[in-house]
Amino acid sequence: MQWDLSAQPPVVQKAAGFALQGYEIALTWLLSPAAWSQFAILVVAYLAALTIARKLRPALARLLTPLEGSTSVLAAIRRFALRVVPLLMPLIAYALAAIGEQVVRSVFETGTVIAFGKRLFLFLAARVLVRDIVTDPFLKLLGRYVLLPAMALHAVGLLDLLTEKLSATTVSLGNISFSVMALLRGLIAGAILFWAGRWSNDQSASYINRQQEMRPATRQLAAKAAELLIFGIAFLLLMNIMGVPLTSLAVLGGAIGVGLGFGLQKIASNYISGVILLLEGQATVGDFVELDNGEAGTIVKTTARAMILETFDGRWIVVPNEDFITTRVINYSDQGSANRIEVDFSVSYDTDINLVPDIIAAAVAKHPGVLDAPEPPDVELRGFGDSGIDFGVEFWVNGIDDGKNRYASDVLFLIWNALKEHKIEIPYPHRVIEMRNAPAAE
Repeated sequence: MQWDLSAQPPVVQKAAGFALQGYEIALTWLLSPAAWSQFAILVVAYLAALTIARKLRPALARLLTPLEGSTSVLAAIRRFALRVVPLLMPLIAYALAAIGEQVVRSVFETGTVIAFGKRLFLFLAARVLVRDIVTDPFLKLLGRYVLLPAMALHAVGLLDLLTEKLSATTVSLGNISFSVMALLRGLIAGAILFWAGRWSNDQSASYINRQQEMRPATRQLAAKAAELLIFGIAFLLLMNIMGVPLTSLAVLGGAIGVGLGFGLQKIASNYISGVILLLEGQATVGDFVELDNGEAGTIVKTTARAMILETFDGRWIVVPNEDFITTRVINYSDQGSANRIEVDFSVSYDTDINLVPDIIAAAVAKHPGVLDAPEPPDVELRGFGDSGIDFGVEFWVNGIDDGKNRYASDVLFLIWNALKEHKIEIPYPHRVIEMRNAPAAE
């Protein structure tokens, strides 16, 4: 097949040359018994894999389906195995093609076509993995834009050529130099490693938080330590994969040290303060605290830099960890210990005050939240006021008198009802008005 392309541009002539070479290769394959044998083996391998997969799927579904509602480790493994069943067909086809390749190479000493078919089956397996099995959005995105293009290049035989080209291209950053391939490999490996680190951290934190026999502060400290360990290992693995020697990071470490000394000293101080708080257990999630500036709230979250308080009216206050170390903080909860609350009331001067302590103490003790220990309710005479005799009742409860508990309000209701039941008058102000030079009454 000859054409006169001398009058055409060089690009057209070169493209025509490539097309002619491709045509001659395709013609050679079509007329070659070895090529036809390989095509036939690929078709047989595909049809056999399709048939075997269809026969095995119902049996595997019955075997691997766990009992409804089962949460054991074995059930989780069986559910995962069910999800990878769609990979059965392309993997069986790949295995059958590999067996056929050995036969073809022993007979014809060539296996180019069947090797291409094997790579094509691997691409189909990767496509099934990304489309039907992977559910995590990040992994699905990584598979769609990294794994599938790489497998497509591998199928047509261009992946090794591209890898060699990228490995030969180097990039230098100061004393550190690495190839473009190492950079791409580091980006992909870093994304996978830190995704795995995040998943491992979530699993370890969930496991640690389920250990109810541990103190809350100890659980938080263990979770933070596990997080640092997991991401530290991920970072070291990433440096090893990229081929960056750890000694080359000395300059970076020095720069971080200078930054901590100047601009990041507050962040470092808050981080260290947070570790101290976790170690000592002075304040943890669920504690009600009052700060030195009068703000008060329940600790709802702890971070590496700060603690977050929720006030009675739903506002969130971000308090740096350093404030819990360097300023006065009142912890009303202290891991659930009892707190004493005082409520004041008054009675009329006509009352036999010797009866009041027993009446009020018995009434307050009926409240389900009032404790007998460390002390039962105690009624004290506080003084003689302008309008009545002042008393105070002290009682112990687990917790604080906040918007949820309302201990003081409930106790005041009990005091009112007890005084009314015993016909003891609650005083109100009396005033005597004297009018001078008033006309005498007739």
